[in-house]
This record gives sequence, C-alpha cells and structure tokens, in this order.
Amino acid sequence: MAEIKTPEDLVARSQEAKKSAYCIYSNFRVGAALLSTDGTVFTGCNVENACYNLGICAERTAIAKAVSEGHRDFNAIAIASDMEDEYISPCGGCRQFMREFGLKWEVYLSKPDGSFMKTTVEELLPNSFGPEDLKEKRIVQAEHSQ
Repeated sequence: MAEIKTPEDLVARSQEAKKSAYCIYSNFRVGAALLSTDGTVFTGCNVENACYNLGICAERTAIAKAVSEGHRDFNAIAIASDMEDEYISPCGGCRQFMREFGLKWEVYLSKPDGSFMKTTVEELLPNSFGPEDLKEKRIVQAEHSQ
C-alpha cells in the first residue's frame, strides 16, 4: 500500500477498510486506519456477532492489531462510514480505548465523499481517566471488621 503522506491518504485507507466490515445485523459499515509514529498503518473494520455485545468496532480492531504487533505510539486515526450528512464519530468505548494510548494524537472523522473533520483524542474525551490516573495518590480504606 502507498505511504501515508496526508490526512486524505489516511481517510482513503479508512474508506477502503470499511469494505471488509462484517455488519450483517446493522448494515452499518465502519472502517478505520491507524497511523503509528513509525509510519506503519493498521486498518480495521467493525465485526458484528449474533450475540450483539460481542461485536468489535473498527477503531478497536485497528488498535488491537497494532498493539499485537508491538506498536503503542500513534499519530492519527481516520474513521469512515457510509453516513452522508454527518461525520462518523467513535463510540464512547472506542474513545476510551484510544485514550489508553494518549491524548494528543489526531482523529479524522470522515464522510464517504472523503471530506473530513480533524479533532484529537483529548477533544473527543475531555477530562478523561487514563493510565497515569492509576498512579495518583489515593486514600486507602480500612478493612471492614466483622
């Protein structure tokens, strides 16, 4: 595949990824293209399941593929769907999943015509909870006596 040189290139890869979506229940195709800091691109699509809650979103598919291959630092992700009038936006679960890997990377929300809106993980999930919060000082609760 061609090298990613522009946001438009990344959006085009997300549009291509949505073609592989397995969405036989919702018929709502979503694709994602994730750009790691070393220039590697990982794509993902949504994969539904007859037990609805076991499906996985395109964004999480792409991130899981990247992490499984040793990548944990990302520059950007582009997300695509078939919605014509609105830019696709990641669900809350995907926003939290993306946040695990930082706040400052770019997110491109797109439409089928290739137009997109640029945002960041931090803008999508303000005042979020992340890995660094687990290191914050906490009050230790005393054990309950019986």
